[in-house]
Amino acid sequence: MEEKILTSGNPLALLPEPLLAWYRANARDLPWRHTADPYRIWVSEIMLQQTRVAAVLGYYARFLAAFPSVEALAAAPEDRLMKLWEGLGYYSRARNLQRAARQITEQGGFPDTYQGLLALPGIGEYTAGAIASAAFDLREPAVDGNVLRVVARLTDCHDDIAAPGTKRAVQEQVRALMPEAEADVRIFNQAVMELGATVCVPNGSPKCGVCPARDFCLGRIRGTAESLPVKAAKKARRVEEKTVFLLLRKGKIALRRRPDTGLLAGLWEFPNTEGALNEAEAAAAVRAWGLEPKAWRKKLTAKHIFTHVEWRMTGYALEAAGEGPFLWADGAGLETHAVPSAFARYYEEARRLLEEER
Repeated sequence: MEEKILTSGNPLALLPEPLLAWYRANARDLPWRHTADPYRIWVSEIMLQQTRVAAVLGYYARFLAAFPSVEALAAAPEDRLMKLWEGLGYYSRARNLQRAARQITEQGGFPDTYQGLLALPGIGEYTAGAIASAAFDLREPAVDGNVLRVVARLTDCHDDIAAPGTKRAVQEQVRALMPEAEADVRIFNQAVMELGATVCVPNGSPKCGVCPARDFCLGRIRGTAESLPVKAAKKARRVEEKTVFLLLRKGKIALRRRPDTGLLAGLWEFPNTEGALNEAEAAAAVRAWGLEPKAWRKKLTAKHIFTHVEWRMTGYALEAAGEGPFLWADGAGLETHAVPSAFARYYEEARRLLEEER
């Protein structure tokens, strides 16, 4: 077997049959795998972008309970949508979901072609392929990082998987592998991704001993699997210093909405400024908002890492007098506003402070 594969150089051709048998016996029991409803599949795929399965499960259930149909999502108030998404991050995903839901509702239902899916806001080639195959039995590949890693190891490919040309080549390779039977088409993309997520894993040694492709994987045979895939080094993450204010007034705390564009667009935040301010500089910043510092409660620090930037935050909790350009929320009001997890340390402190004020 190994000699045949080493000379033929086409291990991918042997993958579908053992992969599908392995998947049917070993796939994780996940709720979105028990439906062909394009709405539910779409919601799961968007939530799973950049997010672990374990973190998505609770959000997925709550989201569908609140918005059981694409029409319900289209009609949802944005603040409620963002509150349900709070903590998942990458909030533009939620806005694109609603934009697409409104487009789908206007056109009378989900498009059932790959190109029609691709035309929806927030749906790229991977998501279009995942929905097309799982919901509509279309032989369209869904290539994510898991799939790129599996193919690179199986074929002993040392091309940069971050390069667009490499991804395009893998898409065509996977397309050629896709089975004909509808029941197999529905699960094939999921099976390759499952293999990458649970066996041919990133950031560690692949579990070759339990892999259905172990007998014909060139990466295992040639001893290169652990060094694959090849990916160009990421650019260094930018560091930004910020000072965050928990401003208390008459049992309420100050919130403001972020701009409609850019990072965390349109979400609510605690007032903040650029730079790590000392107490005197912080007092001046508070006065610049038309408030007067009255009593300094606490200083606290935190950091949050985004994909391309890291926030290092100095925070001050203090009582202040005045109105300022803010919305003042009590404990119940704070709960109804979507504050991103970047401010999680300050959110918990704000809840504690407001509880003390009661």
